[in-house]
Amino acid sequence: MIVPAAQHVHTLLASYPDFPLPGILFRDLNPVFADAVAFRAIIDELTERYRGQFDAVAGIEARGFLLAAGIGYAAGCAVLAVRKGGKLPGTVLAEEYDLEYGSARLELEVGQLPAGTRVLIVDDVLATGGTVAATARLVERAGYTMVGVGVVLELADLDGRSRIGDTPVHTIIAL
Repeated sequence: MIVPAAQHVHTLLASYPDFPLPGILFRDLNPVFADAVAFRAIIDELTERYRGQFDAVAGIEARGFLLAAGIGYAAGCAVLAVRKGGKLPGTVLAEEYDLEYGSARLELEVGQLPAGTRVLIVDDVLATGGTVAATARLVERAGYTMVGVGVVLELADLDGRSRIGDTPVHTIIAL
């Protein structure tokens, strides 16, 4: 029997209150990624949801890298790494953004793919939407076309979708 990705996530998701700061409930997907069957189900679902619509997948540091690598392999497409500030060599584009508990900067190396390349953005969690929105701006500034966003977990009460506009978002589970 094939178990849906959402069921795997519900079963394996761990929660840590007051991490990294008091009042924050941290949802940990590492146990989900550590389960080979669950990880495959997630990769399969995200890949199939957007199959034929993207030429490259952009993973957001750090757990988005895991998803992007799996989806890139499954779809036979390019993988882009969207890194935290100061970790990429050469010419980069940078975007500042706010987190639910601070601010940060993301970067994307320029000139990796032809202009107009269709890019799917993936990350583990969609919370306030700041990270995904910053990545979307990077993708567009690089000359690529963002076709959608795929996430494993959406924290719906933080309304991250509102920062992404009309871009299609596929979520494995929303809490």
